[in-house]
Amino acid sequence: MSSLLRKMASKKQRATEILLILKRLYPGATCSLDYQTPVQLLVATILSAQCTDERVNKVTPALFRRYPDAAALAYGDRQEIEELIHSTGFFRNKAKNIQGACRKIVEEFDGEVPQRMEELLTLPGVARKTANVVLAHAFGILAGVTVDTHVKRLSQRLGLTKATDPIRIERDLMKLIPQPDWENFSIHIIYHGRAVCAARKPLCGECQLAHLCPSVQAG
Repeated sequence: MSSLLRKMASKKQRATEILLILKRLYPGATCSLDYQTPVQLLVATILSAQCTDERVNKVTPALFRRYPDAAALAYGDRQEIEELIHSTGFFRNKAKNIQGACRKIVEEFDGEVPQRMEELLTLPGVARKTANVVLAHAFGILAGVTVDTHVKRLSQRLGLTKATDPIRIERDLMKLIPQPDWENFSIHIIYHGRAVCAARKPLCGECQLAHLCPSVQAG
């Protein structure tokens, strides 16, 4: 076996062990956004950009009571939508994307959120992160690995990727993680990023992944 193949096999084995530990640490880990329909999940995920899921969950109940479906959001009052989502940050651009995405859903997809990655990516405000979340949690379709700021940071610290671009990170992780666990990996990594491996002050002394983490070994 070549050194490259050995290195890949070792990294894949380490990724598997990381996932097993995370599943044990966070047995109830799931998508932390509140929603009832695929459209609501899409909107909540758009709102979560550069915003905490906790904040989004405080905003969406009033938003979805006023605008419960794609048609209502598509043709609703832009200023009112902006006011309802104001606290999530970048509210004007988010409102524009939400309305643009919902209008396209209504006019081109018969009011239903599309279930194909290529079609989802045509919606305003939707990149692979959002599309992966919607496909996995609304439809049970595992098309890729969701890469948010936590997944990016921890995957790099754990030595699973050297890439900085989310698309390249996703490709690296898809090679290491079995497809049935693509979304499980992201969700569990996100939980660990919030609880232990914070951006500024990671709790390395308390981390149960420390023995698998090159960043800890390097000091």
